[in-house]
Amino acid sequence: MNNFTFHVPTDIRFGKGQVECLPAELSKYGKKILLVYGGGSIKRTGLYDTLVSLLKDFEIFELAGIEPNPKITSVRKGVEICKAEKIDVILAVGGGSCIDASKNIACGAFYDGDPWDLVLDKTKVTKALPIAVVLTICATGSEMNSGAVISNEETNEKRELASDLLYPALSVCDPTYLYTLPEKQTAAGSADILSHVLEQYFQPNDEAFITDKLSEGVMQTVIKYCPIALKEPENYEARSNLMWASTVGLNHLLTVGKGGAWSCHPMEHELSAYYDITHGVGLAIVTPAWMRYILCDKTVDRFVKYAENVWDIKEEDPYKAANLAIEKTAEFFKACGLPSTLKEVGIGSEKFEEMAKEAVRVSGISNRSFFHLQSGDIVKIFESCEN
Repeated sequence: MNNFTFHVPTDIRFGKGQVECLPAELSKYGKKILLVYGGGSIKRTGLYDTLVSLLKDFEIFELAGIEPNPKITSVRKGVEICKAEKIDVILAVGGGSCIDASKNIACGAFYDGDPWDLVLDKTKVTKALPIAVVLTICATGSEMNSGAVISNEETNEKRELASDLLYPALSVCDPTYLYTLPEKQTAAGSADILSHVLEQYFQPNDEAFITDKLSEGVMQTVIKYCPIALKEPENYEARSNLMWASTVGLNHLLTVGKGGAWSCHPMEHELSAYYDITHGVGLAIVTPAWMRYILCDKTVDRFVKYAENVWDIKEEDPYKAANLAIEKTAEFFKACGLPSTLKEVGIGSEKFEEMAKEAVRVSGISNRSFFHLQSGDIVKIFESCEN
């Protein structure tokens, strides 16, 4: 195993009714709250009214309308509010998009320049407001990690911001808040969770046995419970297991002892940066194509392990086992109602080369990933996703 440091300071409050802790916990930071949320579903479900009632002794300022791929323009609005109103704590209510935007806002509140500068140069993050989360979508794991992904619609860039200062101080994870999720969000969120774990599982270091076994368990959890949640939206067992899988899937636990650059995420980030598609949808399209492209003598053993331990495939021929696992992965996404081609989401080949070059430029996919890919390889993977 590689050397690692594992320190996650987030206070997780998991289960029904845990939102009741907010007044006591947020009062530790002050009385001025910036409430960050998305398209208004928290008002339709009644969660907004619950929060306003719970926090009646606080002064609440609102930033609504955070996009599914959070944009720097929204972050700028949040920073302006924080500076003008001297906000004490940010409360992000929603999924990864709201949390990610809040992280950029939190450090932008102490920066004199444009908050996009902090995305481009993480060394400029020197201070941040405390962040609390009420999770309503399980997907990104942002509720218990220090990263955020922000889009700049002016430059078609989708980049990661990361700093130890950006761990949420508190995350309330109540699985009942997932009951009203549309099927598409449940499916796309599950694809995102599965992809996070796959990215950490398919890495150059093959000696972190315990980390791999944890990863295999999380992947099996998603595979088991996503179909149940789609059929039975108020199945607490399914929702709670998916919610915790999301958190564990990207709180660094599944990468300890391994390390290395990711592959599918850099490619998908370009798709959603240029075309604003749902992140999990893009991953469901790209992931099986990436798997098929990189399968070779160098990678087949890892695919066999994935086949045997995640999909319970028993085949003597390693390539047959690997291909069966890849097809099982593609079939899982399709059974969840997710697209399998770029054509289905309205993406043509016009920008394949441009996106491929950018994916290589901003990531370690060409020299630190499980199987090194150059821009020409990525173009071929995009082409295989067309129809």
